[in-house]
Amino acid sequence: MLTFLKSQIASITATAVDFVVTIVLVEIFKFSYIYATIAGTASGGLTYFLMGRRWVFDARDGDINTQLIKYLLVWIVYLLISTISVFIITHYFKVNYILSKVLVSVLMSITYNYVLNKKFVFK
Repeated sequence: MLTFLKSQIASITATAVDFVVTIVLVEIFKFSYIYATIAGTASGGLTYFLMGRRWVFDARDGDINTQLIKYLLVWIVYLLISTISVFIITHYFKVNYILSKVLVSVLMSITYNYVLNKKFVFK
């Protein structure tokens, strides 16, 4: 249970980084929300990897290169699902991109990220 809670704290932190990057790129630098979503997701992904390895799963003894390769595989699929989902919800259902990103992030955090990071990346 403690690992799950730590994972959710790391996920919230990574999501905050993700959202700040996304919103700043869209609102200040006028990037497309699609490109900003990719950049935000990448920033959040790096944040979660570092927190997951060191704090959540205490996997510093594992080979960082192996963990990074596994994480990148999980993350690339996450990036694709997340970006496509944000696009579909925003474009077709006319939901604000920030709300779309919140919905997708929460769902993916619980159903995808925690499970794969615990059982595959940092095991």
